[in-house]
Amino acid sequence: MAAKKPPSIKKNFIMNAVLTMSSFIFPLITFPYVSRVLGPEHYGRVGFATSLVSYFAMFSQLGIPTYGIRACAKVRDDKLALTRTAHELLVINLVMSLISYTAFFLALLFVPRLREDRLLYIIVSVTILFKAIGMEWLYKGLERYTYITVRSILFKVIAFAALFALVHTEEDYVVYGGISVFAASASGIMNFINARKVISMHPVGGYSYRRHFRAVGIFFAMACATTVYTHLDTLMLGFLTTNTDVGYYNAAVRVKTILVSIVTSLGAVLLPRASYYIEHGEHEAFHRITKKAMNFIALAAIPLSWYFMLFAPEGIGFLSGSDYAGAILPMQIIMPTLFLIGMTNIMGIQILVPLGREKVVLGSEVAGAVTDCVLNFLLIPRYHAAGAAIGTLVAELVVLIWQYAALRNELRGAVRSIRFLEIGIATVLGTAGSVWLKFVLKAEGTWSCFLILALSAVLYFGIYLLFLTLRGEPLLIEIEKSAIRKTPLKKRLENAEKKAH
Repeated sequence: MAAKKPPSIKKNFIMNAVLTMSSFIFPLITFPYVSRVLGPEHYGRVGFATSLVSYFAMFSQLGIPTYGIRACAKVRDDKLALTRTAHELLVINLVMSLISYTAFFLALLFVPRLREDRLLYIIVSVTILFKAIGMEWLYKGLERYTYITVRSILFKVIAFAALFALVHTEEDYVVYGGISVFAASASGIMNFINARKVISMHPVGGYSYRRHFRAVGIFFAMACATTVYTHLDTLMLGFLTTNTDVGYYNAAVRVKTILVSIVTSLGAVLLPRASYYIEHGEHEAFHRITKKAMNFIALAAIPLSWYFMLFAPEGIGFLSGSDYAGAILPMQIIMPTLFLIGMTNIMGIQILVPLGREKVVLGSEVAGAVTDCVLNFLLIPRYHAAGAAIGTLVAELVVLIWQYAALRNELRGAVRSIRFLEIGIATVLGTAGSVWLKFVLKAEGTWSCFLILALSAVLYFGIYLLFLTLRGEPLLIEIEKSAIRKTPLKKRLENAEKKAH
């Protein structure tokens, strides 16, 4: 039987962009309300609990979220092999979750720092269970991004309504923690129920758990290293400083996380497709999507990071209010990681992983984690949230250098195809226009942070896109043509032409 044609990469990209954006737009929309109701200290409590639990969740997942995508993508045309693979990975996940919960509850019993908010930690730890049964890797391996997106948004809408109905004072921070978990992970229940539509839920025999251990071990080590330098900042701030500093840092990271989700959406949908191409020997197609992905990262990440460095005061003012002024500098320091993370996501997840070179990714992430840990110990006691931001920035730079050094021969052509000079000129022109507008609006003194952000963003990105369009930037022109083809006007014109003939 012929293999089913895989979904369009463009459709997958759009759906995954909506999915990843919704995962962070929920807290972004609610953050202005939550940050003011809870205040920096109580908001920091939830942030600390989330970061702590992420380590136990990481252990329970054992690298399966990334490995599972590749493993399922390779056998997606054989339902029996797919079912067997999914069953094996699910069992491994559940066993590790049981071990992780045991360690978690021992920590609650014996670590004094955790006794004060024990209920909050228990509620947030439900994430471990939901992620285990959710099998998100199965749906991503099959490129079911439309289903994943619709299901995820449904749960977030429910959580959105619950937040405004139930969180009214700073003492409701435990409730907020529970709602955040529901928004991010509760859809795993629906995933588990619907899994019977793509695999058999009955035992199929012939299981071989050991065949996954080596690869899962490498991916687990990668996940450990990544989690260390993405969540270590918050944990160390919580232990070395105060919950208020954690609140500042989480406010700074919030916008960056949303922007990273946009920038890395393309890489996420390309992993199963890249694995499929490698498995079937389609190397030309593999290199073509890699080149496009790197161009997209440069086009999106460079202007986004620079804009939010310029307008960090207005961004923090709009999202959090004057109580979070301590978040402005950390946000400015951490913004360049948009480009760094975007590029390492492509090099690591889209190129090295499908090629079976996970050890290079692991080495880069271990180097990043060690760098982040050392810099945090040196800088956090003195510079607090800003010190944590510096540690993250340098760690991401180390990861980029390490991975590029391993791929410099393969990537030379792709990097040369990126029009860095034109992107730089477009960014400068957009900066000139938006900064001028910012000073004009601030001089009048009656414009809110939101209006300044909205108007300056329209001018900044309008100038940026117009300049690159006039210069004929290939990928941008392709995206614009694709968008025009889907407009109602274009369709009406095409229908009119058909009738005329």
